[in-house]
Amino acid sequence: QKDSNHLLSFHRPSVEKAAMAVEVLSTINVSMQQFIANVQGNQERATKIILNNELLLMQELQFHLTVHNPFRAVEGLLIDIKTRCDSVHSVDSFRPEIQTFLDSVFLTDACMIYAPSQIALAAVIHAASRQKQNLDSYVTESLFGEQGEEAILHIITCVRNIRVMVKNIPDPTPNIKTLCTRLEQCRNQDNNPDSLAYKRKLEELVDEDDLLLEDHIPSKQARLDSDSGDSSGVRALSPRDA
Repeated sequence: QKDSNHLLSFHRPSVEKAAMAVEVLSTINVSMQQFIANVQGNQERATKIILNNELLLMQELQFHLTVHNPFRAVEGLLIDIKTRCDSVHSVDSFRPEIQTFLDSVFLTDACMIYAPSQIALAAVIHAASRQKQNLDSYVTESLFGEQGEEAILHIITCVRNIRVMVKNIPDPTPNIKTLCTRLEQCRNQDNNPDSLAYKRKLEELVDEDDLLLEDHIPSKQARLDSDSGDSSGVRALSPRDA
């Protein structure tokens, strides 16, 4: 049986794309530079081929992707804080501020730059600061104490950048209602179901359909030519004649 997705049906760059996709989806920490270093030939061209066709390849191979978001990581952090951080109280009171922060995060590019766990940590730290509580010791000792100073500096930088991105979200346009009113006036009223012009246009179409329908309806009464003696003609019979 012929299989269109068989390994031998594709040229080498396609096989390399498949190998890279498998490594990424198997949570193997291999960067693009590390993978391309093992590819013979034009490495720059191979990089473009892999990146441009990655999603198409996954679709053809019927991969099932799981999209991770910060919400599950937030729950894990809250449970961990309750368990290992005695200096922080009323952790559940952080939730409204966390939700507001995460809603704002999705208005930025943070989800494209930082991992969900980093965004979740930034949200929890932001909520704690709004509640006048401090999580510095929890982050530097409980979470990253065993990973060294470099890891601590890295996560601090990530959290700071995420919070700055949320803080710098531009305010909504103050005269948005005025703009909506002007936009409504610019609409083609013939295509606006709520306008009188649209309703008149619809009535005209209905009237035209009725006229066309009447033109195609045959006469309900048959004609009888009394002067004609042709017996093959149409004859109207009354109840008495039946």
